[in-house]
Amino acid sequence: MLALVLALTCPHRELRAETTPAWLEEYRAPAARLIGEATSGAFAWHRLSTLTDTIGARLSGSPQLDQAIQWTLAEMKRDGLENVHAEKVMVPKWVRGTESAEIVHPTRLPLAMLGLGGSVGTPPAGIEAPVLSVRSYDELEAHAAAARGRIVLFNVPFTSYAETSRYRWNGASRAARFGALAMLIRSVGPNGLRLPHTGGLTYAADAPRIPAAAISSEDADRLQRLSDRGDGVVVRLRMDARIEPDVESANVVGELRGREKPEEVVVVGGHLDSWDVGAGATDDGGGCVVSWEALRIMKKLNLRPRRTVRVVLWTNEENGGRGGIAYRDQHRAELASHVLMMESDNGVFRPLGFGFTGSDTARRTVTAIATLLSGLAASDIVAGGDGADITPSVRAGRIPGMSLEVDTSQYFQIHHTQADTVDKIDPVEMAKCAAVVAVMAYVVADLPFRLGE
Repeated sequence: MLALVLALTCPHRELRAETTPAWLEEYRAPAARLIGEATSGAFAWHRLSTLTDTIGARLSGSPQLDQAIQWTLAEMKRDGLENVHAEKVMVPKWVRGTESAEIVHPTRLPLAMLGLGGSVGTPPAGIEAPVLSVRSYDELEAHAAAARGRIVLFNVPFTSYAETSRYRWNGASRAARFGALAMLIRSVGPNGLRLPHTGGLTYAADAPRIPAAAISSEDADRLQRLSDRGDGVVVRLRMDARIEPDVESANVVGELRGREKPEEVVVVGGHLDSWDVGAGATDDGGGCVVSWEALRIMKKLNLRPRRTVRVVLWTNEENGGRGGIAYRDQHRAELASHVLMMESDNGVFRPLGFGFTGSDTARRTVTAIATLLSGLAASDIVAGGDGADITPSVRAGRIPGMSLEVDTSQYFQIHHTQADTVDKIDPVEMAKCAAVVAVMAYVVADLPFRLGE
């Protein structure tokens, strides 16, 4: 197996001296060992299965997230990681409560819905009002007078997450400024299977706070057809959602201490919290486990790099970002010693390589390292090495940033839905993700020079 993996990591041996730096040669054998160990079984998938099957969804402030934190601390210690500890973070606590939506005129039909994270609730009896369906902010403004006293539906087809999610983030306040009573959005994701997608929203300070929920694409289209026919569609929305006082949570930290320069740190990680539907397997239990797995297999193979490799499982990425901010603040004095920060939060499907943000010199180095992953077809280095949790520290410390890039063609179908469960994840693809994170983290941490120098 070792010989096979060595062959995969250097498929063009005759060109190696001409196309790769000399320092890379010593990392071919360690990379082969890391890849071989990571892909020799389904350890990572089974660990994720245990997390998601026995604990499940892990919304910030919930007992389930607390349980996941304690489980992770115990498991990291069992793996033999060093300096395993929790770092306190105060997080918001949003409670979904019971909720429902239904068409009450011209017929009675339930709608597949999920309240948006951070939304206020309705009065106990709910809100019953005519629906104004629009396809853009421009269309809302063109029909501003008609929005008063209505439930505004943003029926905006999914194009990309960055483009379409702005209606989820800001739609409630935009509608409220024109007198809307509540806001519905077409779920931010591809059409299919009548799955509503939750996610966070933000309320503007200069607009009333109105209840907001996502409905499935099929139900959004049904409401659109009813409206287009002039049927005077009326919807009743009930939501018990509420925000309670902040509660204590924690980032989970474990390390493999560097053998020569332990004060210099390479960080890998994902976010342990999730939305309260599904089981948080793809978003982002898988990212947590493959990052953690990188350290576990280094430890198992006795591959201790020159610098420290630190895994951080952040809290509260989904509805506040407090974990990433707290890490920056708690580690501000040592950010100058951070060599690289890497985040995995795009799922653990077939790995393609990494997004990277850093100097041209650093980019050339990680591009060379990535050639060790060509046998896994995961050697791409593209622009955009960022992530919600690493960004506060990356910006404050001017640290190179990296993100695991994967085939996301399936990601947004289950993103923030009840279908985010471990059965959607291929154990082989997940093992390959662990392998590429392990190789990149190990080599960067072990380089005879600091990344970027």
